Amino acid sequence: MANRFRGFLPVVVDVETGGFNSATDALLEIAAVVIEMDESGYVHPSKPQSFHIKPFEGANIEPAAIEFIGVDPFHPLRIATEEEQALNGIFKTVRKEVKKQGCNRAVLVGHNASFDLGFVMAAAARCDIKRNPFHPFSCFDTATLSGLAYGQTVLARACEAADIHFDKGEAHSARYDTEKTAELFCSIVNRWKDLGGWL
Repeated sequence: MANRFRGFLPVVVDVETGGFNSATDALLEIAAVVIEMDESGYVHPSKPQSFHIKPFEGANIEPAAIEFIGVDPFHPLRIATEEEQALNGIFKTVRKEVKKQGCNRAVLVGHNASFDLGFVMAAAARCDIKRNPFHPFSCFDTATLSGLAYGQTVLARACEAADIHFDKGEAHSARYDTEKTAELFCSIVNRWKDLGGWL
């Protein structure tokens, strides 16, 4: 893996939020899937790790965002954890995998990845987390990659083009979207390998 991505370990991340502004809007869900490589050089998703997150104090939550993702962040039965605890849980797993796979750092993979990376970085800064394993600005964007590989940039349509089952009723859950984005990323990387683009 270290040789394949120049020392980076790809980790697929998806966030669900209370808006588009990472500095002011609530981080409500986060999920991560570490990418692994087999002995033949093909990549595969590992098991997902996910958290529902309590909005940080003073967080902005746009009603349109809540309606879109279908989450009530204040529902009494919603089992949610503090932002710092959720991030530390994911970061600990990622740091362990970076070391295990012989890499130097993690690189965030996401569908429109700059959005997810922005929220992860803003939350890490807000929680004053020092050991953030993710590269601060580099990322792999599956919207761009699937536009190249399959002619589609919307996650559901890209998955369909890649013969990956996508349930639109499950969409906009961080865990589900992360799992599907991870499958899509692996499909593109492995297809490129099969075409002779990576030996």
